[in-house]
Amino acid sequence: MTDDTLLELPPLYKSLTWLTPLSEERAAHLVAFLSDPAPAEVLDMGCGWGELLLRVLASAPQARGRGVDSASASIDRARQQALTRGLLNRATFDLMPGVEAQDRPADAVICIGASQIWGPSVEDAQPLDYAAALHALRALVLPGGRLVYGEAIWSATPHPAAIAPLAGRDDEYLTADALREQIRAAGFEVVDDDHASVLEWDVFEAGYRDRFTRWLEAHDVDHPAADQVRRQYEEQRAAYEEGYRGVLGMAYFCLRG
Repeated sequence: MTDDTLLELPPLYKSLTWLTPLSEERAAHLVAFLSDPAPAEVLDMGCGWGELLLRVLASAPQARGRGVDSASASIDRARQQALTRGLLNRATFDLMPGVEAQDRPADAVICIGASQIWGPSVEDAQPLDYAAALHALRALVLPGGRLVYGEAIWSATPHPAAIAPLAGRDDEYLTADALREQIRAAGFEVVDDDHASVLEWDVFEAGYRDRFTRWLEAHDVDHPAADQVRRQYEEQRAAYEEGYRGVLGMAYFCLRG
């Protein structure tokens, strides 16, 4: 993704329901898997603004939930949404690195796009350490419990135009088959799995770019940063549409511990 650290762009939750390529239909399937039979405790590692966790709690009225994330803006949004939806008495959101939150296993666990919690920093541009994440998650899922594990994969053979806007390496991600092997090696049973469609990716990427559009609409055309924002929009569009579209994928696994 492009670097927007020097700009105060609108938050992503203004444009996206999920911080992952995920349709409402797929989300409903994941919620159903996690909430039936009803869990006592739900843990979301790297919860973002907590949308999936809150939907599980709404579907399982006796469950309590805990979301963990290192982004303060996301945690603030999650808490606000829990209050708005009348779930604050059953949901807590902790602002901390994920590795500090591994003291309370749950019978329903979510980890989507957050394997980097247990691996090298994203800034190091190293291959994603799926194995470390899966073994850590295995300890967080109570015996017989469930895990929704969503993570990036290669959907097609990576090529230079696809990897350039990512970490610049073709070993950054695994294929779905290789990831499935690692999941089983970590001691999980695969109940089912599926991949985000290109349409889900298109919607996600459009929402991601929408924050640039929102910024431009809120500022004068001759604002000193306007050219930079327009450039970032175009770089992001080109990175996806001319690069990793159809190559970078997202796999969602429903697992039993």
